[in-house]
Amino acid sequence: MSPVIREHARARLVTDARDLPVVPVELRYDTADDPHTIRVAFPGGTEWALERELLERGLRAPVEHDSYRIWPCGRAQLVVELHSAAGVEVVQFDSAPLIRFLRRTHTGARAETPGARSEAAPA
Repeated sequence: MSPVIREHARARLVTDARDLPVVPVELRYDTADDPHTIRVAFPGGTEWALERELLERGLRAPVEHDSYRIWPCGRAQLVVELHSAAGVEVVQFDSAPLIRFLRRTHTGARAETPGARSEAAPA
């Protein structure tokens, strides 16, 4: 059984408003579902599926794939833009929680790979 890695974070919805509304999101990674995908669940049931590698590359430089555009915003934030028939949605994340979460996804994936060393302390 593969571990599901979850982390709660906050995102800012980029709108025309003066103050960007902050919403809670859940970051989820499940190798049984798709070992290359990070899911971001927003309040109200909306969920984005982003390639893990795309997010990692977007932390360093602007990237684009399918309907997503991702780029670093200074040293501490990441912007994710989704283009769809309904329009454009833009969300800004603090980078630190994303980096921490992405590191956990790599640790969890290595722990379940056959022959990989366990992260548990020796007996």
